[in-house]
Parts: sequence; C-alpha cells; structure tokens
Amino acid sequence: MTEPRILLHTTRIPVRWGDMDAYRHVNNTIYFRFCEQARVEWLEAAGFAVSLDQSEGPVIINAACTFMIPINYPATVVVRLYAGAPGRSSVMNWYEIGIDGDDRVFAEGSAKVVWMNHLTGKSVPLPETLRAMLEN
Repeated sequence: MTEPRILLHTTRIPVRWGDMDAYRHVNNTIYFRFCEQARVEWLEAAGFAVSLDQSEGPVIINAACTFMIPINYPATVVVRLYAGAPGRSSVMNWYEIGIDGDDRVFAEGSAKVVWMNHLTGKSVPLPETLRAMLEN
C-alpha cells in the first residue's frame, strides 16, 4: 500500500470453525467477506445505508486479496480499512487483515468502490458528506 491513504475503520471478526477449508486454514473466499464486513460497517457508521431501498449507493467493481500467512481457527481477525483520494464517483479501499495479539499482516486486500444509481446502473458523484470525510 504505497498510495496516500487514511485509516477509516477497524473491526474485529471471530473466525468460525466452518470458515476453514480442507487445508485447515481460513478459505480464501472468507477473506473477501472480512473486507466486505469492514466496508459495510464503515459505510453504515458514516450514515450510508447499504440497501437497495436507497436510490443510490456503493458497489465494488473489482476486488483483490494477497494471502501472506494462513489464518486458523480459533482466532479473531482484525481488519483495517483505508481509503485513498476520492474520484468523481469512486474511491479505492485497501484492507490489512491480521489477528488479535499478532502485529503481522496476514493478508492485504483492495476494492474499488463506485457510487451508483440503482435504477439506471450508472455511476453518480460521491455524496458530498462522504467526499468531505475522505478529503479530511
């Protein structure tokens, strides 16, 4: 993560036994769920309902994760969500995934979040309150 970024949210998520795969570590798909949970918590805490009941809202157009150290049950993951400078309708998010009691980064992720009109399927400008939060 070399681009300028700000820490927006930190969350802790317990690893469930069923999150592991046949190799006895957290399955790679679950890491995307960890990032998703951090992103939804951040948006909702910032006052943006993540719901199709809203006419506009966030979607991600790409997501990536680099798995560096396996995570095993039992553990509590710590997900740190960072954001870069906002664009017209989008903002990059980055994630650091670790575990409680260990300072190492076990995985790094990213997602490009785009604000979209749910009816038209077209991007729209980021809400001004969100833009102001990202620019401070």
